[in-house]
Amino acid sequence: MLSPYRVLDLTDERGLLCGKMLADLGADVLQIEPPAGNTARRVAPFYRDDPGPDQSLFWWAYAANKRSVTLDLMRADGKALFERLVASAHFLIESGRPGELAALGLGCDRLAEINPALIVVSITPFGQTGPYATYLASDLVGMGLGGFMYVTGDPDRAPLRVGFPHFYLHGSAAAAAGAMLAHSQRVLTGQGQHVDVSCQEAVARSLANSLASYAIEGSVIVRQGSYRQTGADTFMRITWPCKDGFVNFQFAGGASSGQSVNNFVRWMADEGSPDEYLLSLDFRAMGYGMITSETMNRIVPPVSRFLLERTKQRLFDGAIERRILLFPVATLGDILENPQLEARGFFGTVESSEFDARLTMLGPFARASAAPLKPGGRAPKRGQHNAEIYVDELGLARSDLIRLASAGVI
Repeated sequence: MLSPYRVLDLTDERGLLCGKMLADLGADVLQIEPPAGNTARRVAPFYRDDPGPDQSLFWWAYAANKRSVTLDLMRADGKALFERLVASAHFLIESGRPGELAALGLGCDRLAEINPALIVVSITPFGQTGPYATYLASDLVGMGLGGFMYVTGDPDRAPLRVGFPHFYLHGSAAAAAGAMLAHSQRVLTGQGQHVDVSCQEAVARSLANSLASYAIEGSVIVRQGSYRQTGADTFMRITWPCKDGFVNFQFAGGASSGQSVNNFVRWMADEGSPDEYLLSLDFRAMGYGMITSETMNRIVPPVSRFLLERTKQRLFDGAIERRILLFPVATLGDILENPQLEARGFFGTVESSEFDARLTMLGPFARASAAPLKPGGRAPKRGQHNAEIYVDELGLARSDLIRLASAGVI
C-alpha cells in the first residue's frame, strides 16, 4: 500500500514500532543508525543468549522489513548526506528529545525548506511542549503518569505496570496512525506537516471507560485484579482460574452478556453443579456491568468451583456450543500451536545460513487483497544497505564510501 513512499527512521528502541508498521505496509523504511549501531541492538533477549549486535530478538522484531544505513548526523559530511536523503523522502520519524534535531540545524523549519511535502513524526514521552516536554521517562514513569498503573493490579496492593514495556509502543502506534492522517492531508494539498506524538496522551487514551467515568459520573475506577469496575459500586468479573490455566469469562448483565451468563448457569446445572441462587437470577435484566459487589461475592464461589474442575479447551468448546462469552487465556505456547493462526499461515519461517537454523517469524498484522502486507523477515545488519543508498542512489564513489567509513561518518 505504501510502496511508492520512503521513510527515514531515526528512532531508537522508543519508536521502532512506528517505522515497522509503515514497513509492513510496503514503505521503503531506511533505519538510519549511528555508525556504532542503533541502541536497540543491545536490548535483550538475545538469540542463543549471545549479546552480539545482530543477535537481539528485540531488534529482529521491530526492525524487520527495514533497510539499514549508518550515518553520523553530528558530522558536517553526515548532515549533508542526510539532507540529500530528506530531499526525496516522504516521512521522517524521530524519537529524540524535543529540540534535538533543531540543535543540529535539522529542525522542522529547515526540513520543510528542503522538502515542503515531508511529514515529520516526533515520538516523545510528553510531547514537544508543556512543562514536562524535556523530561525523560522510563516505561515505569510513563505508564504511571499515563494513568495505566493506577488501574492495573489488585486493589489491596500497590499499582503495577504491565510486565512488558508498553509506554513507547502506545506512542509508536499512535505515531503510525498520525503519519497516515497527515499523509491523507498531503494527498489533498501536497503539503507536509509535523506530527507531535505524546506517549503519555496515547496511554491515557487507552484507559477505556476510566477517564470518562470520572468526567461524567465523578466515579474513580481503581484496580480490581480479576474484576473490572464499571461504576462507583458495580463490577464485572473477567479473569478466572481453571484446571490448566486461566479463562476470560465476562460475568456481566445486559441483553447479550446477560444471556451468556444465563447460558453458563444452565450449563452448570446440566453438568450436575446447580446453584439455586444463580438459577433464580435473570442476568439480562441487570443491565450491562451493573452487578453489585454484594451479588458478585455470592456468585463467585460456585462459578469458581465449576471452572477449576475443567480445562481451558473443554470450557472453550462448551462456550462455543452454548453461546457463552468465554475464551482461554493463551500462553505463548498456545499461540504457536493455535489452529486458527496455523490455518491462516500467520507464522512463517526464514532460513538462516548464518545461524544454521530455520527461524519462526510473525506474519503481518492485517491482510489486504489488493496490496498484501510484507511477511516478517530478518532485520538488517548494521549499515547493510550503505552501498545501495550512498553509491547506487546518491552517486557516491566506492572510494568515498571507504573515506567516510574511515572518518566515522558512516
